[in-house]
Amino acid sequence: MFEFLSSIDWYAVAPFILIGFMAQLVDGALGMAFGVICSTLLVSVMGVPPARASASVHLVEAFTTGASGISHVLHKNVDWKLFSRIAIPGVIGGVAGAYVLSNIHAEAARPFVMLYLTGLGFYLLYKALTYPSVPKVKNAKVTVPLGLIGGFLDASGGGGWGPVVTSNLLLQGTDPRKTVGTVNTAEFFLTLAVSVTFVLNIGLAAFTQVTLGLLAGGLLAAPFAGYIAKRIPAKTLLLLVSIVLTVTSLFSLYKALS
Repeated sequence: MFEFLSSIDWYAVAPFILIGFMAQLVDGALGMAFGVICSTLLVSVMGVPPARASASVHLVEAFTTGASGISHVLHKNVDWKLFSRIAIPGVIGGVAGAYVLSNIHAEAARPFVMLYLTGLGFYLLYKALTYPSVPKVKNAKVTVPLGLIGGFLDASGGGGWGPVVTSNLLLQGTDPRKTVGTVNTAEFFLTLAVSVTFVLNIGLAAFTQVTLGLLAGGLLAAPFAGYIAKRIPAKTLLLLVSIVLTVTSLFSLYKALS
């Protein structure tokens, strides 16, 4: 093991550790953006091929979402009824998306998805600024299609589970803290299924030092997820989600069209 650690070029891995740490800190607290932030930086800045970037991100998320999910469970941030309604279809959609990305290019729809998420971000910003002091929490009505679409887009696009699922659930009036914790915990099962699908289709060669760096950074940040989400007021949490969703979606839309 020590020989393996000594053989690693930590100077080359350091940028990926930083990316993983910052992305997981945002994702764990807001229920979104790890995949979007990592995939955007890996593909657009670091030059990693899309399929390999998505494979690395999802393998890392299988560990980080497990750690942050435990944190959310311990801080009672999970709605278990909602969890079951998004986790199962999310896994099905994720496996389908990973298979598509491994065998054909599915980037044509990306600009339209990013445009949609940008619109959601602006609407959530409006909702946050007009958020009532005593909000009326509602149960989500649209969950299964949301899980399927979120899982598929997440795997095929290298990220999107949080932005699609979290933002849409918040638009339906769900409790921000419970939504973040539930979506984050369900993501563990999605990323595990997607990672297995990538291994079966493109092999272990897809996982490199990039994966190691993201994993190290993500695991360092993951334990803080539940703690941070529990202590951010609902209105502030909604505002931060809207800002992160809008900024990351606009940047991804710019890169997709350029």
